[in-house]
Amino acid sequence: MRVEDPNALRFILQDDIYLLEEDKHDNNHIPKPQPEIETPPLNFNYLGANKKNFLILVNYPGYEFIAGDHLTALESVLGRKGHTRDDVAIFNTAKEVAEYASLIAYFKPQTLLILGKESIPAGIKEPRFNLFEKQDGLNVLYTFSFN
Repeated sequence: MRVEDPNALRFILQDDIYLLEEDKHDNNHIPKPQPEIETPPLNFNYLGANKKNFLILVNYPGYEFIAGDHLTALESVLGRKGHTRDDVAIFNTAKEVAEYASLIAYFKPQTLLILGKESIPAGIKEPRFNLFEKQDGLNVLYTFSFN
């Protein structure tokens, strides 16, 4: 009889089993490889192309991204700073719940703009209001939403 799992021997043989000295050096007790657990890649729905690694967090429960008139105002502000919609990623935290670390890993931002208290993601040390600061190597500004 051949038994594949050594733990099964205790059910077949009731007596104690002792290994001989020459059997102790046998390498047949190699553990079976465990299957690798694959985590699905992150995929967030956002507006813009994120060409300049500039992440804008908004909170608009009734919209996919941001209200139309608020988007116009935001684009106007971005234009005055030399940016376009393609330069940024506008992420609606009301539509997708995401941890701060997940957002940073996915978007790899250099600049983070948080519009409104509701837009602050879980896991971030709450930035000071209306003060530009460095946090985890990012330029962070937490300010009013357009509401």
